[in-house]
Amino acid sequence: MAKLSNKENLMLLLNKQIPEAIPTYSLFWGMNGSPSFTRGRSNPDGTGKDYFGVEWVIDNSAFQAALPKPGDFILDDIRDWRDVIKVPDYSNIDWEEAAKKDSEARDPELPVGGGTGPGVGWFQSLMSFMGFTNGLIACYEEPEEVKALMEYLTDFAVANAEKYVQYYKPDYGSFGDDIAHERDPFVSLETFRELFAPSWRRYAKVFVDAGIPVVHHNCGHFELFCDDLADMGVTLWEPVQLSNDVVAHKEKFGTRLALGGAFTSTPLSSKFDLTEEEVRAYVKDRLDILAPGGGYAWTFAGAILGDDSPVAQMRAEWVKDEFEKLRYTYYQ
Repeated sequence: MAKLSNKENLMLLLNKQIPEAIPTYSLFWGMNGSPSFTRGRSNPDGTGKDYFGVEWVIDNSAFQAALPKPGDFILDDIRDWRDVIKVPDYSNIDWEEAAKKDSEARDPELPVGGGTGPGVGWFQSLMSFMGFTNGLIACYEEPEEVKALMEYLTDFAVANAEKYVQYYKPDYGSFGDDIAHERDPFVSLETFRELFAPSWRRYAKVFVDAGIPVVHHNCGHFELFCDDLADMGVTLWEPVQLSNDVVAHKEKFGTRLALGGAFTSTPLSSKFDLTEEEVRAYVKDRLDILAPGGGYAWTFAGAILGDDSPVAQMRAEWVKDEFEKLRYTYYQ
């Protein structure tokens, strides 16, 4: 019998079913389906100004990620947001033609997935407008103004998501909003539910109502919010970091809210003296925890993060090879 494609396995997972093999998933597959005209910053590397006017620059970390230019924020007082924050005007966009053009550049082996959220997300957009200090203070001192801004961004995102579903016909919808760091959330559960969860829910509902599964991206110690996420109809959370209790999550949610990732490459860096057998054993140990019963997607990036040495790259190849050997062994 022919094996299912990775796309077919992933869609089984996203629809809360047991796949034939562990599917792989990548955050960047959203580029296979999101409308090209909504992605924009001025430079191909993710730097430059976004459509709100926030300047993005490359930081000095090993990951070379873009972030809002430190100390150069566009909004000082949350009460002034109506004068400063303007969503782009897409009234002249021919969505049918845009979908046709984007489909020509699409990888047919990948699922059509993506979204039309407000920039980098709701919480993240607020922080990019104001910076973390002023943004978090605004949540505490002026919650009604924050809610009004979130509603404004959500109206924009939902209107676009409805057109996206109609014209792009995605296999899945996705949105992200990094609201936690590795050890803890940036806001309390109560603040999340008051200020940000309503926007997430409205946005996810567009896809859920259309019968389309939803993927959510959130780094860090995010497990506090998983009940809300599952209640919104999201069926995959990625990239899960190991500061979360993945065993407890699988016991609680099963296939209802699948885990993507939950694999860290840090122990495989060249600073540790490891044999090939030890690297392969590490992969198997992780999969033995995560794969049984379904509800797991592999999201290894193919490199040892923060380490581009020949040793690390060789270990990355061992990781990928071991995964390919094991991915079909859990669901037969």
